[in-house]
Amino acid sequence: MNVANLPRRSTLSLIISAALGAAVLVGCSDNKAPAAPPRGPLPVTVLEVQPQRVPSSIEIMAQTEGARETEVRARVGGILVKRLYQEGETVKAGQPLFQIDRSTYEIALADAKAKAEQSAREMNRLKGLIEAKAISQKDYDDAVSANAIAQTALRQAELNLSWTTVTAPVSGTTGRAAKSEGNLISIGADSLLTSIYQMNPLWVRFSLGESDLAKFPNSRLTSKNVTGVELILPNGEVYPNPGKLNFLASNIDTTLGTQQLRAEFDNADNQLLPGQFVRIRLLTGERDGVFLVPQPAVIQTEQGPIVMLAGAEDKVAPRPVQLGEWRGKDWIVLGGLKAGDKVIVDNLMKLRPGAPVAPHGPGEKPGAPAPAAAPAKEAPAAAAPAKKD
Repeated sequence: MNVANLPRRSTLSLIISAALGAAVLVGCSDNKAPAAPPRGPLPVTVLEVQPQRVPSSIEIMAQTEGARETEVRARVGGILVKRLYQEGETVKAGQPLFQIDRSTYEIALADAKAKAEQSAREMNRLKGLIEAKAISQKDYDDAVSANAIAQTALRQAELNLSWTTVTAPVSGTTGRAAKSEGNLISIGADSLLTSIYQMNPLWVRFSLGESDLAKFPNSRLTSKNVTGVELILPNGEVYPNPGKLNFLASNIDTTLGTQQLRAEFDNADNQLLPGQFVRIRLLTGERDGVFLVPQPAVIQTEQGPIVMLAGAEDKVAPRPVQLGEWRGKDWIVLGGLKAGDKVIVDNLMKLRPGAPVAPHGPGEKPGAPAPAAAPAKEAPAAAAPAKKD
């Protein structure tokens, strides 16, 4: 092909293409492609475990309740006129809580009082006649009975009027009002107005199933088997005040197959509220020579739980373990570890058996991978031995 016969633009394109092709050929002639810089050992945080003595325990789901939960009910019917307390506040025994319409009971009291006075006058009048033997003994006895009935009706009317003001039967924290102003209050099942909860001390109800009871002698829990009671809050923290068992059923529930228990905790600061779901930890003795391992460090596999160790030459070594129960945020490891083992507690998803790691203590350095720029800094050091060869 004659280049001179081509247009000038086409000639320039051919020259550029030829130059690029030559550059590609020169590049291909070098068989040594630039290698990626080698990655160093993966930094991991390790915990050097030592045998410990820890309390043996059983944890059970539980629910709190007031030491005394009292229903506040109306004793007389009528229209609810006013609520005299703030829902949720603490009240004292005898404090007025609700006011029922008094008018009907005021009228009934006035009527009963008039009848009582009339019957008393009649009895006193006949008393003089019976002494003079002017009337029969029966007439006087009937007057005495009528006066007693009238006085009883008067007392009942006085009580009914006083019951229109509904007061707190005990001291404690009030609940939500079940009735509002203007509601008609009836005597019976519809008479509940609110409830009062005594929250100090606070009770916690729970039960033990067959699997838990099997851990005790004769598959039965007694007060002698329990050395302490702890409460675990919903956020996982241990409640600072220790508790004690105040009820232990002497029989097994035939429907659920459980033994009912109840614990008592001091709640002076009202940190606990009735109805909360919590966990109870029953301390049943001590275990010696066990290890505490953070829960995230334990991997559950088809063959059973394992932990990853930083073994000889700082290489990853899987280790099967035998687990007990939880102790706070840790697993109690009953077997599989020995003193001085370095348990890896982070970057577990990136570990492979036999892979090199760079272990660090928990307080020394976060167990995170090295920054992305780190391999570039190591490249010159890796290339230096090649120049000497």
